[in-house]
Amino acid sequence: MTKTEQPKRSIAEWVTFSVASLILVIIVSLVGYTWLNEKDQPPILSVSKKQTIREINGQFYVPFEVVNSGGDTAESVQVMAELLINGKVTETGEQQIDFLSSGESEEGAFIFSQNPLQGQLNLRVGSYKLP
Repeated sequence: MTKTEQPKRSIAEWVTFSVASLILVIIVSLVGYTWLNEKDQPPILSVSKKQTIREINGQFYVPFEVVNSGGDTAESVQVMAELLINGKVTETGEQQIDFLSSGESEEGAFIFSQNPLQGQLNLRVGSYKLP
């Protein structure tokens, strides 16, 4: 019986094999890292005023930022604002954020006809749904 000799690998084959192996190791490592560090908790949503209030043509713009610091994605996030002057609700506003994944933030602005600095402005997340 004769023993068939395997052809030697060229440098190009070794480089290709090394690069493919490196890519495979990186993908497996990233999947493992994501699996180990996955937050198994619902969306945790918070809203805050982003900057100072600005007035343009008699209207007051109140910028805000909503952040999802939880583990799951939230859809149809409802952000609400109430302007209380002298203890009475004088104006309200509502924004809808379509999609907010874990660690993501979105910005927007509420527009009021009365100066929010003359009263108390309450911002809150009203609701969301899971995808």
